[in-house]
Amino acid sequence: MSQVYSVAVVVGSLRKESLNRKVARALAELAPSNLKLHSVEIGELALYNEDIDANPPQAYKTFREQIRSSDAVLFVTPEYNRSVPGVLKNAIDVGSRPYGQSAWNGKPGAVISVSPGAVGGFGANHHLRQSLVFLDVPCMQQPEAYIAGAATLFDEHGKLSEKTRPFLQAFIDKFAVWVERHQK
Repeated sequence: MSQVYSVAVVVGSLRKESLNRKVARALAELAPSNLKLHSVEIGELALYNEDIDANPPQAYKTFREQIRSSDAVLFVTPEYNRSVPGVLKNAIDVGSRPYGQSAWNGKPGAVISVSPGAVGGFGANHHLRQSLVFLDVPCMQQPEAYIAGAATLFDEHGKLSEKTRPFLQAFIDKFAVWVERHQK
């Protein structure tokens, strides 16, 4: 029996029916049997403030534990103003503190950016990768995943289009190999 790895999925959009959330759900359905993807919500995290970290709110504690107890992390994010959404950057900051106790440290990761625009979230994808380098998250390099025209990925019933399925399947299969390769 092969090892099953727990993957924290962090979606950079708060909308319940966001295209990024739909892609995250599709990836969970396509994941090979050695990955168990679970969503880690970020909407309840107060803006990071070192002053409150001496007695952190429960949302900080829960979030940090969910990341810490996962074997890997997958980011699915839109692009806001050529960068990551503020709520995602806040979650990264919350998880990286207190200094020296980062929940992200050493977790293999991957980034997929999803956008209705033509560029596919390229700016957000690369800005996020910059942060992951500092956080010691070895980030999967290939296949790069910038999904443009995301409004066409799903039909009116929320079913993933057949033209997109092979790309997402290849991405999640490669991520499974990446996660296994980077286990301690």
